[in-house]
Amino acid sequence: MLSIAEILHLSPVIPVVTIEDAASAPDLARALVRGGIRVLEITLRTAQALAAIEEVARAVPEIRVGAGTVLSVGDLQRSADAGAAFAISPGATPDLLAAGASFRIPYLPAVATASDLMAGFAAGYRHFKLFPANVAGGVAALKAFHGPFPEARFCPTGGVSLQTAGSYLALPNVLCVGGSWITPPELLRRRDWAEIETLARQAAALRVR
Repeated sequence: MLSIAEILHLSPVIPVVTIEDAASAPDLARALVRGGIRVLEITLRTAQALAAIEEVARAVPEIRVGAGTVLSVGDLQRSADAGAAFAISPGATPDLLAAGASFRIPYLPAVATASDLMAGFAAGYRHFKLFPANVAGGVAALKAFHGPFPEARFCPTGGVSLQTAGSYLALPNVLCVGGSWITPPELLRRRDWAEIETLARQAAALRVR
């Protein structure tokens, strides 16, 4: 099993996708792999999410599939049971920080403030999602965090685009970014895997430290 640091190094962009039809998830994952992406976050926002994670984990071992929008310890457990290789939250709670620190799959909590980071550090974490990145200060906030928290490493997500991803990836404390622009809902509805592959290839070509 890969650590969260190793997972965040797999691709410069983690596609963040909401799946309405679990049966389409393996085809989506294959399109991402063909485009050079090796990691995928499926958000727990639909009734099909856990089934989609299970389908990808079973059918497309070339990609590491994780669960996003993990809001409780129960979500964390159900994600791991479905075959998720990692789990990500849009924030963090004391219960999640405690459970995730020694859980059977890697857990990435999210932060938006220095106080959030201090709570994460106290719980033993050094890797975080910055969310929502564009609201929480974006590149400027990450530069400011680097001084007092030089060990922290980030995956900024929320409002990141192909046009802005490079400015995040140029920072020494950013390992990758999360983005939904690779898997827009319209392309998913049309099952336009060729266009998603093209978008994945553009994202995979972004520079990452």
